[in-house]
Amino acid sequence: MSWRSGSRGVVLTAYHPSGSGDGSDRPGGRRSGQYTMNHDHSKIPDGASFDRSGSQDSLDELSMDDYWKELENIHETRGNNHEERVALVVKEPDEGELEEEWLKEAGLSNLFGESSDDSLESVVFLSTLTRTQRAAVEKRVETVTQTMRKKNKHHQIPDVRDIFRLQNDSKGKVCDGNEPSTMRTSESKNEMQDGTKGPKFSLGTDEQKSPLEDMPSSDTDINLEISFSEQAANFKDTSVGKMCKGGGGDTLLPNFRVPKDKTGTTKIGDLAPQDMKKVYSLALIELTALYDILGTEFKQQKAVKIKTKDCGLFGVPLSVLLEQDQKKVPGTKIPLIFQKLIAQIEEATLETEGLLRIPGVATRIKSLCQELEAKFYEGTFNWENVKQHDAASLLKLFIRELPQPLLTVEYLKAFQDVQKLPTKKQQLQALNLLVLLLPEANRDTLKVLLEFLQRVIDHREKNKMTLKNVAMVMAPNLFTFHGFSSKTIEQSEFVMAAGTANVMRFMIQYQKLLWTIPKFIVNQVRKQNTESQKKEKKDKAMKKLLKKMAYDREKHEKQEKTPDDADVPQGVIRVQAPHLSKVSMAIQLTEELKAGDIVARFLSQKSGNVQTLKKEEVFLYEIGGNIGERCLDDYTYMKDLYQLNPNAEWVIKSKQS
Repeated sequence: MSWRSGSRGVVLTAYHPSGSGDGSDRPGGRRSGQYTMNHDHSKIPDGASFDRSGSQDSLDELSMDDYWKELENIHETRGNNHEERVALVVKEPDEGELEEEWLKEAGLSNLFGESSDDSLESVVFLSTLTRTQRAAVEKRVETVTQTMRKKNKHHQIPDVRDIFRLQNDSKGKVCDGNEPSTMRTSESKNEMQDGTKGPKFSLGTDEQKSPLEDMPSSDTDINLEISFSEQAANFKDTSVGKMCKGGGGDTLLPNFRVPKDKTGTTKIGDLAPQDMKKVYSLALIELTALYDILGTEFKQQKAVKIKTKDCGLFGVPLSVLLEQDQKKVPGTKIPLIFQKLIAQIEEATLETEGLLRIPGVATRIKSLCQELEAKFYEGTFNWENVKQHDAASLLKLFIRELPQPLLTVEYLKAFQDVQKLPTKKQQLQALNLLVLLLPEANRDTLKVLLEFLQRVIDHREKNKMTLKNVAMVMAPNLFTFHGFSSKTIEQSEFVMAAGTANVMRFMIQYQKLLWTIPKFIVNQVRKQNTESQKKEKKDKAMKKLLKKMAYDREKHEKQEKTPDDADVPQGVIRVQAPHLSKVSMAIQLTEELKAGDIVARFLSQKSGNVQTLKKEEVFLYEIGGNIGERCLDDYTYMKDLYQLNPNAEWVIKSKQS
């Protein structure tokens, strides 16, 4: 890839399909210590080199050799590639466009424009935001409002203060600008419409004490109960400097851990799609608030739509690949070629020295690439001809040749900017939110890649590929689309390289934590669902429909209710397992009862159907009440969760059903 800057945007050039992405068998190779970047041509001139000796002394230059070798291999390969090139234009937005797009992405487009009369729809959403999140929204709404006024838009332009005042008026309270926009969980009058007391939520403000706050915590504890941006604001205010500092010079990464949560840990994939949409909006607002607090610019890039290949393997959008793959293997979420290349690498042994670092022969890689394009889906490709280093080179080539980066055009710069955040804990928090923002296909593919890279690292005693080595080799492949700015200075390239390599290290090292949905976000989703249900009941326009729904529900309950269901004692839940022989069971809640205990109890009921199931294949689900659907981990304490969501139903099923 080459790139050049234009008057209205930055042009990145993607190549379809190329050679290996490796440096073997190439003419006129240069020393690994040299690096160049050419703005206007695909080839890197032999005369231009980058002397790294003048770069920051704090960075370990020798440790960067793998990075520069890999980057040089990539540019050499693309320089020798004469295939068709497609320009990817990254549009630089006009004034206010960025903020307007941000509000749309956050699901708040009805706060401005023609739909501003319907801003009441956002009251429920806004009522769950923390102070820092609300400040981030206010800032963007204000910018869009000012821009619209300048352009003399003929829309009703709401005052940003009115939007949030309206939200608080709905609770009989006018916002004075100092109170957090969340309803405090410590209030004793947390009641539902019918007068019954509802569950209490911790919505992530630093004022809301959680049970874990009373426990001793260390610098390596990651608190998922308090909003990250609230934590940053509090950290900034108190100026406590004991947290692990960021920077690229450290070799060892902290042993970050998440304290156990009695109501269970929520992973990506555990929630229903309708709740994941809410998670996306909240993660975007939270990430923006975090960057605002820390003084780091957060800008979503926007790629102008371009014509891409609609078939094939390399240089094909993930969505197109999955569409054609699902015709072969229904339900697949990872491109088949991606899965096969990883399997091919692992088929030999992960103990091979220099795995991922040593390239395959460029001429053979190019030939294999062309043959795969022609024969992969026909099933006639001979995988015996693919050596391990060839498969590794093809895997990296696949990642680089995606028309848009695996980390997406929108968020690639934000991933890069993680390195600018002050502490490693904040860097990890930002990465957690960024992973939540990735499209499902990108996120699933990234997960499989990171898991594979960890397996390579697990054999580091034999293959000599440590976390640092693997990060150095893979960073150029994931961040190939870097260089959105037109101010590229060779001196800063070294700093940027070290930064992306460190981001890569974080993603590999903390991948399990990165796929966790913070509890404060899950609680905000619960609060939204609860408030939406209350709002529906109060809405006069819905009265007729609600009456019919109540009638239908009552009729259904009379038809379906069993004698056991009719009178469930207090402290007992009824668990349904429609796919097992024991379809229903009353479970007495105790302090120590966990979700895994309930699943085990059902599976202990022997039958022909149950014998075919393994414990790791079925899960207990929390359905309804203040959540759409949530898969519970085995260590969820059921009594604590029941108190959080007393109106839920409990169902045992597999993730596929």
